[in-house]
Amino acid sequence: MTDDNVQHPSHYTRGSIECWDFIRDQDLSYHLGCAVKYICRAGYKNDSIEDLRKAVAYLENEIEFQQQVHQDPSM
Repeated sequence: MTDDNVQHPSHYTRGSIECWDFIRDQDLSYHLGCAVKYICRAGYKNDSIEDLRKAVAYLENEIEFQQQVHQDPSM
């Protein structure tokens, strides 16, 4: 494994901004950040359908959390 595969993998570095830089710039939660990560790499690493399903799973988890927070503001 080279440093490029660790620090700047090609499946996250398309375009003018790296995926993790976008996630930080937008101050996204863990689950939203993971969803963005899997969406960004869909079709560029492994199985695109699996990556999109992972993104959906993280989004569903975030939706459940947000629903709990809105029901119980003390969370």
